[in-house]
Amino acid sequence: MASNAEFMARALELAREAASHGEVPVGALLVRNGVIIGQGYNAPISSNDPTAHAEIVALRDASRRFANYRLPGSTLYVTLEPCTMCIGAIIHARVERLVFAAREPRAGAVVSQTNALDETFYNHRVQWEEGVLAEESATLLKTFFRERRGTA
Repeated sequence: MASNAEFMARALELAREAASHGEVPVGALLVRNGVIIGQGYNAPISSNDPTAHAEIVALRDASRRFANYRLPGSTLYVTLEPCTMCIGAIIHARVERLVFAAREPRAGAVVSQTNALDETFYNHRVQWEEGVLAEESATLLKTFFRERRGTA
């Protein structure tokens, strides 16, 4: 079975794909029983959809494949700490575990700005861990924004 680092490396490939389309480089994939069941990358600009974050795209992909909006027993790998919208979707999809690479200091909803997954009022608990390939993810994001600003 692939390791956390191997799955996150695939998520980073997806993030690079997002960057190649001018999107913020974030990639995500959903895994169950060691098999990738959904994947996606940021696409709000190209899809004209403010909800098309990498996590949402990956959840939609898996949900379509299984004809079910609930994805129990799955792990979501994402290259950047999810925002509040994505945390809500992760909880509603009944994802078992979240693994993210880099923190998102401005809008991260796991540890950076709020601890949404620690709230007791949700009817589903999501285990989480951070830091898998964090440096690679942070470097990709910094490079993207530097190039976008023309300060590379």
